[in-house]
Amino acid sequence: MSDAQSPTDFDPVEPNTGEDFEPVDVFPDSNDFDLRPGADSCFKCSVCDTNCPVAEVDDDFPGPKFQGPEQWRLKQTDDDYEIDDSVMSCSNCMRCDNACPSGVPLSQMHNTARGEYVENQMSKTDLEYWRNRILSNYRLSASIASKVPRLATWGMNFGPARWLMEKTMGVTKERDFPDFATQTFREWWAERGGADASRRNAQQRREELGLDRNADKKVAYFHGCYSNYNTVDVAKAMVRVYEHYGYEVVAPEQKCSGTPMFANGMLEDARRHAEVNVSSMSDLVDQGYDAIASCTSCSMALRQEYPELFDIDGIEKVSSNTFEAVEYLRIHEDVKEDVQEAQVSGELAEEFAYHAPCHARNQGLERQSVELFRDLEGAGIEDVGESCSGISGTYGWKEEKYEKSMEIGEEMFDHMEHAEGEVGMTECPTCAMQMEHGTGYEIRHPLELLEAAIVE
Repeated sequence: MSDAQSPTDFDPVEPNTGEDFEPVDVFPDSNDFDLRPGADSCFKCSVCDTNCPVAEVDDDFPGPKFQGPEQWRLKQTDDDYEIDDSVMSCSNCMRCDNACPSGVPLSQMHNTARGEYVENQMSKTDLEYWRNRILSNYRLSASIASKVPRLATWGMNFGPARWLMEKTMGVTKERDFPDFATQTFREWWAERGGADASRRNAQQRREELGLDRNADKKVAYFHGCYSNYNTVDVAKAMVRVYEHYGYEVVAPEQKCSGTPMFANGMLEDARRHAEVNVSSMSDLVDQGYDAIASCTSCSMALRQEYPELFDIDGIEKVSSNTFEAVEYLRIHEDVKEDVQEAQVSGELAEEFAYHAPCHARNQGLERQSVELFRDLEGAGIEDVGESCSGISGTYGWKEEKYEKSMEIGEEMFDHMEHAEGEVGMTECPTCAMQMEHGTGYEIRHPLELLEAAIVE
């Protein structure tokens, strides 16, 4: 008898469709952001791991793929699963986002996992927790230091104090703390006349350019913490450059962008700051202002991390109207042509070794300064490669991460030292710290060179 003719013993069981049947709820309802589509897009190519600067120097770090989609899946299917503490070794450079060919929201997964780890698993009495909280709330400590800037600069760099901070809190003694400005940007801004003075300057400049005196050219400046308390010259240059093109500048109420808080899992702290920033910026966007930032990590936070992590009224509006400061000018003005016709002399007539911050790369801005200044007479600019600087905000300030931070930055240091110039350039203030620390070079911001080139 053939197989086709043989009888069969198969007797299918009638499916259970009664009231006792309950389907398995693999992904239960949650108020959290739905990351399942991103997790499902990961096909384990490991490109993110090969582009991770931390994984390259730390054999114990499992890499972005595990910290992102793999750990997220484990959280959904295992009620007892605890976030692996290695998530705190992620520097939040976000290079994995840029590397992923499938658009997996890796940094969003890392940030949410870090926040969950800090909230539910990290001891609030642990010195590491308080060290991380102090580092991530730099705005608070900087605002206090700015009251006595010279004393604070001296005290923070006093040898015994540095040794004590490392032994008690784990803040490395190897780095020099930045100088605090004797006048903050907001103090200078108020003394200058604030938004009213900027409006008058912009209107006068429009008349000089033959434009409508009341042309709708206005921007809201998110200066961030560092330009307010430390590198005030960068913020001043931003104002002068924008007024040169006839823009009215306002400096609205603002707090920290939250970037260092994201990196340390302090999401509730970041939310409180974000609520203030979104409220003030969204009101201005409604009035026709665009938001600009001179720090690429600040623009990255407002553009990407806010809408990824928070549900705040107006957040999408702020995100879609936020730009990096030089990027905005390149979009709306003939700044490249103006630079080609300009020349610089004096202290900024230099050959610059330019480093593109990781957060600039994530916004597609890694070549803009090189392209803008390559034909500037009196100055030169050389790209020093694609490597990460290694400091990643607070990451390189932690005693246990310092050596890894310097190992990550080694390639950049080497490229800088082989570049023609001995002055560095970058848009990121912490990258600037690392560049100066590793090479001894003075570091400038592109806005400072732009001011020297085009503002009379």
